[in-house]
Amino acid sequence: MKTKRAQTEPGPVELARVTLLEGVGREVAASFPGITRLGGQIVAALYLAGGPRSMDELSEELGRSKSNIFSNLRALEAAHIVERTREPGARHDRFALKGAYPDVIIGAYITRLRNVVGDKRQLVSKALSLLGDAKGPDASVLRSRLDELGRKYELFGEVFDTLLPGQAGPVDLERLLTRVPKQLLQTLAQLARGAMDISERLSRK
Repeated sequence: MKTKRAQTEPGPVELARVTLLEGVGREVAASFPGITRLGGQIVAALYLAGGPRSMDELSEELGRSKSNIFSNLRALEAAHIVERTREPGARHDRFALKGAYPDVIIGAYITRLRNVVGDKRQLVSKALSLLGDAKGPDASVLRSRLDELGRKYELFGEVFDTLLPGQAGPVDLERLLTRVPKQLLQTLAQLARGAMDISERLSRK
C-alpha cells in the first residue's frame, strides 16, 4: 500500500514573500486599469530581486505562463512602472522597475491622475463648445453641470501644477515628507480637516 508523501509546509520566509506578492498584486491591479494581480506580483518580484529579471525567470519565480507574464510586462511598461533592457550580446530582454518601490508606483499613479484630469478638462471644454449658445431648460441645466465639473477639474489641475510641477517618474514621498517640518504637516492636516468639515456641512444644507 502506497502512502502519500507529506507536503512540506512553507516556512516563514516563503510565507512572508507570498504575502508581499499577493498584497502588491492587489494594490497595483486596483490602481491601474489593464494591469492584473499578476502585474502587481511582477512589481513585487522585481523589487525583491533587486535587479533586472528575464521573462523566463519571472515565469519560473511566479509559476505563471510566459504569455501572461509578457502581457503584464507590456502593461507595466505602458504605465511607466517597468522598463526593459538588453545587454550587448544578449539574446533576451531583461526587465526592471523604473525606480525604487513604492516610489515608482506613486509616481505612475500621480501621472495617471494628472492625465485623467487633463482628459476631463478637454472633455468638458468640448462638451461646452458643442452646447454653444443653445437655449432652453435642458441646455441651462447641462451648462450648469458642465461649468461645475470644469471648475472642479480646473482646480484639481492647479493643485497638481502647484504641488508637483512637471513631475514625472518615481516620487520619493519619504524624502519629501522628512524634509517638511512636522509643524507644517500638522497645520496642513488641520486645514484639510477643516475644509472637509465645511464641505460636509454645506452638503447637508
